[in-house]
Amino acid sequence: MSDFLLRPFAWSDVPAITQIYRHYVDNTAITFDTEAPGEQGIAEKYAGLLKLGHPVIVAERAGKVLGYAYASFYRPRAAYRFTCEDSIYLDPTETGKGLGKALLTELLVQSKAHGFKQMLAVITADTANSIAIHEKFGFERVGYYKSVGLKFDRWHDIVHLQKAL
Repeated sequence: MSDFLLRPFAWSDVPAITQIYRHYVDNTAITFDTEAPGEQGIAEKYAGLLKLGHPVIVAERAGKVLGYAYASFYRPRAAYRFTCEDSIYLDPTETGKGLGKALLTELLVQSKAHGFKQMLAVITADTANSIAIHEKFGFERVGYYKSVGLKFDRWHDIVHLQKAL
């Protein structure tokens, strides 16, 4: 039995989500954001996700947010409305403990229930652990883009993976 639980997003999660995301913006090329949004920006983003009814899941232990996941439109144009992109972020001290697997499992279930038909993962190419977990869940590599993101004075490649829901 795991020592964490998965639950829907709550507004009280905004500070923790902001802090977790800030770590990845400031220290990694996992996200191509170069400036971390503040709590207001995160709140606005999540208000949009909730308004659309898109899946937003939080992992917590004893009231502490350990990570989060959401799925939302891959692109904003109407023809993409049945295709989503997943996002999963973990507190950096909580990686390697099964949280990513649990969040992705639940995200796939909720995304299918929402009506999404395809899920895409857009992953920085040198993030082997993220690519590997997606492949374990049946995602297939469908694209590779070279030097599309410049962050920390280095060009980064991305991999696109896809799974039918």
